[in-house]
Amino acid sequence: MDCKVISTAAAPAAIGPYSQGVQAGNIVFFSGQLGINPATGKLAEGCVKCQAEQAMKNIAALLESVDATSSNIVKTTVFLVDIADFAAVNEVYGKFFNGSFPARSCVAVHQLPLGARVEVEVTVAL
Repeated sequence: MDCKVISTAAAPAAIGPYSQGVQAGNIVFFSGQLGINPATGKLAEGCVKCQAEQAMKNIAALLESVDATSSNIVKTTVFLVDIADFAAVNEVYGKFFNGSFPARSCVAVHQLPLGARVEVEVTVAL
């Protein structure tokens, strides 16, 4: 099976040796998105909601790069540095979808790159 690397300047560049996304057939696996503003390369300032909102904007940009929308997302994984942020991130996350939610896992982790508090990765069916 041929795989296609997905890349867009509308979302933050990878901060390591990985791709923003990889398409295999009609499935796209996007790397986790931190709340990094692609224009500045810096984390959104403020609360965890600010970082979650930027992460979801980054996901929207990635989706647009493959002519998809949030309705194409079939699975998400949310990584939180502090599980106490679960409700705040859920509030932002829930607004991103139009009533039909994908499968999801949410896990607490010790830390994330760049001192981020939340990371969201998605898998998309085209």
